[in-house]
Formats: sequence, structure tokens, C-alpha cells
Amino acid sequence: MGRFREIIQALPAAIYTTDAAGRITFYNDAAAAMWGRRPALGDDQWCGSWKLYWPDGTQLPHDECPMAVALKTRRPMRNVEAVAEKPDGTRVPFAAYPTPLFDAAGELVGAVNMLVDLTHRKQDENAQRLASVVESSDDAIISKDLDGIVRSWNKGAERLFGYTAQEVIGKPITILFPPDRIDEEPCILERLRRGERVGHYETERRRKDGTLVDVSLTVSPIFSTDGRVIGASKIARDISVAKHAREHQRLLLAEIMHRVKNTLATVQAIASQTLCESPGEEQRAFMARLHALGKAHDLLITDRWDRAPLRAIVEAAIEPFQSDRFTLEGPDVGLNASNSLHISLALHELATNAVKYGALSHPAGRIHVRWKVVGNDQLRLSWQERHGPPVGPPRRKGFGSILIEHAFECVRFRYAPRGLTCSFNGPLRGSDQFLHT
Repeated sequence: MGRFREIIQALPAAIYTTDAAGRITFYNDAAAAMWGRRPALGDDQWCGSWKLYWPDGTQLPHDECPMAVALKTRRPMRNVEAVAEKPDGTRVPFAAYPTPLFDAAGELVGAVNMLVDLTHRKQDENAQRLASVVESSDDAIISKDLDGIVRSWNKGAERLFGYTAQEVIGKPITILFPPDRIDEEPCILERLRRGERVGHYETERRRKDGTLVDVSLTVSPIFSTDGRVIGASKIARDISVAKHAREHQRLLLAEIMHRVKNTLATVQAIASQTLCESPGEEQRAFMARLHALGKAHDLLITDRWDRAPLRAIVEAAIEPFQSDRFTLEGPDVGLNASNSLHISLALHELATNAVKYGALSHPAGRIHVRWKVVGNDQLRLSWQERHGPPVGPPRRKGFGSILIEHAFECVRFRYAPRGLTCSFNGPLRGSDQFLHT
């Protein structure tokens, strides 16, 4: 028996025995290492010394662990996989092989169990799974060492650049660089040596046939087990179609801008002829409204066709009205096209009224424009005039008041002696609310 124990003790596999009640009678050093502790012989319910889980992560009750089931059923169990949590919190996947032991009379006297550590197998499975993902990716995924030599090359790289893995592995990555881009590689390698990740950036690379392709690159350092940078993984995505689409969109926006300006110029010419006998003040007011509308369209097109930042809208609207006398306060909010045009025209009307009757008609007059987000889908904008002449309610509603009341919600005009205050709500739904870069 002593010789048998010496042999078991020398084996790298975790082996232990119990009596019929499940109390530990022997275990080797490999078992203690796997458990993370050295239980006392005679300890009851060895399963209780670990937290056990099924491979899917659900907890395994102690009375359902492989050894307990083998003793209960008096039948051996083979290759039952589970996960054990050591006292220090680390988890070990293992396969159990418990076998009941009987005496000459057939009575159950205990069991022997062998635990096979599956950590390396799981790691190999994960590595194989990762390799399959890399190999099947549509993106070009390449690895290189710190000398810039290609070490791996997936099918996506073959499709994008035209080289097979056999043709390119062992060669410098710069075979993909156009002559005017060669200087990029030393900078990339220097950042990698510092352990830095090179985020998405757009550049050009050269295919095997010499043609150029627009790509978006991400380059990440590869670390050894002791934390040293030993190479890099590079993901290259073909953005030729997306870049062409952006260029096409830019041309379309330029055409839209041209047509909008032509349309507004035509309207202005028609208005000049139609209003030629109208008072000059009415003509100027109408032309100013057209000008405000045109500037709002310019903002939409120069930023993005479907949105514009509110601060830029406000600044453009007040620019003709001594903008140094305004204070602006509010978050970086983006509005869609419809809301941008409405607010631009509303601010133009308020500023025009301030020039005629309000704060901008007096040298000391000042205007505070503030806005905030209310809830998730509402913008609250306030126009507050101070240090101008006393104001009172108008005898009739003008174009500006009617425009604001029809375009916005919760509209409120206050004609206080110290100055006009106007506030209203506008929708944010359908627009990009925050434009943080």
C-alpha cells in the first residue's frame, strides 16, 4: 500500500480517495494544488471545500457533485465536466472520473476520483475559436513583429490586398505602403513600442496589382505574458465605397446649396418687383427675412444636411444685430433641419423687434439668450431683454409673434417695464441632441 501511495503521489494528475461517507482518506499533491488548499484527512463532504459550477456557470449543489453522485448510485462516472472555484477566487475547469470501491463482500467502502485540469484545453479551444473568427472576418487582420515583419495574414487580408499568406508572411508590412506613405510605419512602430494603441485612422495602401485602396486602420500592441510588447495586430477595413459615398454626398450637398441660393435669389427678385410700390420698410423687412432663411440653410449644408448646432444658429441669426450686445448660454444641442429654420426665423424677428422698440434701440440695451434641454425630447429657449426703453403689449400681433406661436409650444411673451421676455419650447425628437466630439 505504501508503494501504491508513492506512485499516486508522483503522478501529475489530481487523485484522492474517500470512505463510503465521502470523508477524505487520501489525496496527492496534485489534488491539493488544484484545490488550492490541503484539507485534513477525515474531512466530511469534500465537495464543500469548493464552490462548484456547471460549465454554463450555474452553481452545482454539493450533493450533486460527481463524487457524491458516484457514492450515492454506487456507479462510476466518466468525464463529468464542471468548474471549481478555489478559496482565492480563481476558477478551474476540470473533468471528474469518480469510481466507487467495494470490499470482497461487495460492500461499498469508499471511492477514488481523478480530476483532470481542463484549463489548457479550454484555452486551446478559445484560441481556436478566436482563430476561426479572425480567419472568417471580412476585415483584413494582420499581425507583425516590432520590426514590421508580417507574422500572420487572414483570408480577409488576401481578399483586400491580393497577396496570399505564403507570399507575404516574413516580409515587411511596408510592401503595402504607397511610396508617399512609407513615413507612417516608423511612427506607428514607435507608438506600439510604448504600448499605445493606434485608433481608427484613414489612409491608403497598395494592393499586389499596384492599385491603391482607401482603408481605415486600427493597430493594437500584442503583449507577452510578462507584459512586454512583442508585436502588433492590425485591422484594415476597405472604406473605398464609404469614401466614395461621402464624396457623392458632398457633391449633392453642394448642388443643394446652389439650388437653394438660386431659389432664394429668384424669390428675392420676384419680391423686389412685386413690392416695388410698397413702403421701403416693408421691403427691407421681407428681404431681411429671406437673408435669415438663407443663412440658416447655409449652416445646415456646411455642417450636415440634416442638422446644425444651435449655438451656430443663434450666432448666425444675431450677427447682423450688434452681436456683441448678446449673451448666449446653453449646452451643445443639435437641431434637425425644420427646427433650425424655425428658430433662425424666430430669433431674426425678435432681434428686428428689439432694434425697433426694445433693448437694441437703446445704447445700454442687452439681450440674454439661453436654452436648455427639458426632459428627453424638448428644448426650452428664452429671449430676455434688459436696459432698454420701457415696453408694453403691442396693439396687434406682428409677423414675428404669429410665427413663434405657430411654430413652437408653451410660448410666453412678457412685456415687463424692464424689457421683453419671450420663451418657447421646441422638439428635439428626430434630431441629434448632443454634439460632443
